[in-house]
Amino acid sequence: MKVNETGLYCEPADAYIDPMVPVARAIITHGHADHARAGHEHVYATPTTLKIMTTRYGEDMARQQTALDYRQPLTLGDAEDPVTVTFYPAGHIAGSAQALIEYRGARLVISGDYKRRADPTCDPFEVVPCDVFITEATFGLPVFTHPPIDQEIQKLLHSQQVFPDRCHLVGTYALGKCQRVILALREAGYSRPLYLHGALLRLCELYQELGVALGPLVAVSDVEDKQNLAGEIILAPPSALADRWSRSLPKVRTVMASGWMQIRARARQRQAELPLIISDHCDWPELLQTLEDVNAPEVWVTHGREDALIHQAEKMGFKARALSLLGYEEEDDGSE
Repeated sequence: MKVNETGLYCEPADAYIDPMVPVARAIITHGHADHARAGHEHVYATPTTLKIMTTRYGEDMARQQTALDYRQPLTLGDAEDPVTVTFYPAGHIAGSAQALIEYRGARLVISGDYKRRADPTCDPFEVVPCDVFITEATFGLPVFTHPPIDQEIQKLLHSQQVFPDRCHLVGTYALGKCQRVILALREAGYSRPLYLHGALLRLCELYQELGVALGPLVAVSDVEDKQNLAGEIILAPPSALADRWSRSLPKVRTVMASGWMQIRARARQRQAELPLIISDHCDWPELLQTLEDVNAPEVWVTHGREDALIHQAEKMGFKARALSLLGYEEEDDGSE
């Protein structure tokens, strides 16, 4: 395995993992835009991730696509010196995967983005034994301890009761977070229609096609008199919270759903009157628990708070290093 300006490269397979620019062979862990780009010659991903990429980028998002179900091994590289790639659930969003790469008896797992919390929109994270574990560290600081999602959803429902005349505009990323928030509201007993910004519609429709029942959804653009949205819950991309689109809504109360809402400065930056700490990544205790569960002798840390997690991993007895991949953002179009 090598790291270059394009990203993480598996030399014997001649394939990149989640590359930021078009390449000949791309192994894609999940559909968020900081991991899945269009324009590759050949993409290897789970069937759901390929559907997400096609929904976002069109049918010609790659010249060739190979769908790999979870636990279905694929051989790449030289037939006399092969590399085997197998996907396992990552628990991040629908279709998200860890990539197990086996070569000459060694096992390396690339986590992609992952979480350990229960999420009905995707398969749960699976512990995969390996010699080297490459982990993300988005929330790799001890300050990050995320509360249960149902607790945060109750904050939203309580606010709706306290301010029944106000439209609650929830900033939530289009892929994964939006659908998770919708399901959490349904599980809390909220059966009224939820109203969606147009940018969220296609992916919600895809999730429903995948068998995730989201209940009644209405496009905001289909509501003729926006004053009728007083007292309702609207979901929109975070960028819509402060743009011209939101000005037509009645007495907006801005809400933001993100793991970063634990940091007050981030909540102020997003102009969130009601910050909800809802993350699709592990918090600090869950990162440490995962290192213990996987129990790989060597840990490589990428995109996030590398130093703190490396220090803690070494204290736990693991050999640890930073990959320092370029091009990965802390906060992308769907990750948080």
